Amino acid sequence: MRTIAPRSFLHRFTPPRHMPRNHSVPSVYRQVAGKNREVAASDPLARDAALAVLEAVLLIADEPLPVRKLVPVTGMADVAAVRQALKTLHDLYDRGESAFELEELAGGFQLMTRPVYHRWLTSLRKSQQDLKLTPASRETLAIIAYRQPIMRADIESIRGVHCGETLRLLMEKGLVKIVGRDASLGRPVLYGTTKRFLQVFGLKSLNELPNAQQLQPS
Repeated sequence: MRTIAPRSFLHRFTPPRHMPRNHSVPSVYRQVAGKNREVAASDPLARDAALAVLEAVLLIADEPLPVRKLVPVTGMADVAAVRQALKTLHDLYDRGESAFELEELAGGFQLMTRPVYHRWLTSLRKSQQDLKLTPASRETLAIIAYRQPIMRADIESIRGVHCGETLRLLMEKGLVKIVGRDASLGRPVLYGTTKRFLQVFGLKSLNELPNAQQLQPS
């Protein structure tokens, strides 16, 4: 069982400001085809057909896509081929100083815009609000993240207050879910975090949650 993070962590327990996705890719990144195919050999940013398909799939995805799911979608030979293509695409974005970056999140891969462009992109989407969490929600979510699976009674024991409404709101936001039942009397439900929790907080897995030592002030 994980050790609960100190309360000093709670102010950091805020979703990263990822940018709006699914914007059109600039023409410089589009597949070289037809009579211009000979340019591909000398253009370090050119994509072949397989890589262009992978890029297109990632561009329209609303959530991280697992490698095993990308195999049939892209028509590539196997998982190894997809992983190699993902690495190639990642390197292309870095070498080309692209506004895009390929991130591994919640067990899959997703195409994102880089944080440096956040203020320009959000100015075009003023109606799209970042995920807002109250201090009570952040505290409850931190307890669940570090102690899961956990009963509501244990959460309330740690916080010292009732948390039924807070749990309901976290479940509505898709950050918390029921993961089973405890073996104790009454078989109370157990709560845990979701895949969306990993995605929102930019984590590959729960193993990336900072430990108590990492949260100590320097």
